[in-house]
Amino acid sequence: MRSVLLNQPQELIMRDIEKPVPAKGEVLIKVKRMGICGSDIHAYYGKHPTIYLPVVQGHEFSGVVEAIGEGVTGFKIGDPVTARPQYTCGECYHCRSGHENICHDLQVIGCNGKVPGAAQDYISLRSHLVFKLPENLNYDDGAMVEPVAVAVAAVKTFTYDIKGKNILVFGAGTIGNLVAQVAKAEGAKSVLITDVCDEKLEIAKKCGIDHVINTTKEDICEKAEEVFGKDGVDGALECVGVEATINQAIKVCRKRNDIIIVGIYGKDPAIRMIDVQEKEFKLIGTLMYLEEDFQKAIRLIEEKKINLDVLKTVHFGLDDMEKAYKYIENHKATSMKVLIDVSE
Repeated sequence: MRSVLLNQPQELIMRDIEKPVPAKGEVLIKVKRMGICGSDIHAYYGKHPTIYLPVVQGHEFSGVVEAIGEGVTGFKIGDPVTARPQYTCGECYHCRSGHENICHDLQVIGCNGKVPGAAQDYISLRSHLVFKLPENLNYDDGAMVEPVAVAVAAVKTFTYDIKGKNILVFGAGTIGNLVAQVAKAEGAKSVLITDVCDEKLEIAKKCGIDHVINTTKEDICEKAEEVFGKDGVDGALECVGVEATINQAIKVCRKRNDIIIVGIYGKDPAIRMIDVQEKEFKLIGTLMYLEEDFQKAIRLIEEKKINLDVLKTVHFGLDDMEKAYKYIENHKATSMKVLIDVSE
C-alpha cells in the first residue's frame, strides 16, 4: 500500500509498504479522507515543539471499516468511521484519574514515529478509538471531527459556565473559528473573534460569529468595549500561539478572567506576569480531548450546530501532498481546511 513519510522538514517520501493486518482488538480502516492540521504544517517545516521526524502524518481522518480483529464487536465491514487519535497507557496517574488526554506516555497518531497516521491507504487502530459516522456526515465531515473535538475540549476548560457570557477568541484560523462556533453552540451570549487577515474574518462571519476585528486596523480594547459594553470580556481563548496575542488577551480581559491557551507556541512568549498576578487571571492550558468530547463533536456536527462546509477549502490526492503544502503556503489568507483524498 502507499504511505507518505515526512522524512525531514519539507521532504515527503511516497513508500510502498505492507498493508497492516488488524491485531486482536483492532479495526482496519481504509482511509478515505485526511485533513491537514496546523500542527501538521508546523511539523512539515520542522517547527513543531513536540513532533519529531520522521513521521507518517494524519491525525484527522475518516474512512471505512476494511477488516475486524479478533474480539471486536459493534462494527461491520463497510461502516463509515472516524477515530480519536490517542494511544494511552491506561496505567499512569492521569489515565487512572480520567484524564487520559494528558497520559504520561501519550502517543498521538500521526504525530510521532510510534503510531503512524492516516497519510496511507490503510490504518489499523484499537477499536475503542474508532467511532461510526452518523448517516448525515460525509467523509469530509468525518475528517473534521477531530478539530471540532479540540474546540469542544478548549471551550469546556473554562472554570465557569459560559452560557450568557461574552467570549473573545484570538485567531480566526480553523481552530479559532471552530472554538468560536462551539462557544456559540454552548450558549455564549456574544462572541468576538480577532485576526490580522480580513479573509479569515469574512469566513468567520459566514459561520455565524457575532463580531470580528482586524487588530491591525482597530484597537482591541476599544472594540471589546464597543461590542460587550463597560463590563467587557467574560473569558478568552488564545488560538494563535504567538506573543502578541497572549499579551492582547492579558491587556483586554476583565480582572479575574480565565484565559484558555489553545494555540501551539513555536517560540516561548515574553508576557507581563505582574499583570497576570494583579488582575488575578487564570492562564489555563488545553491539549486534547477526552472520548466524551469526541462524541460531543460528532453530535454538534450531526445536529448542524457547527458550519463545516465554509471551512472546506480544497482537495488534493495522496500523491499530491507536497502540492497541498505548497497551496497552503501560497494561500495563507484563504486556506482553512485542506483535505487529502486518500481513496475514493
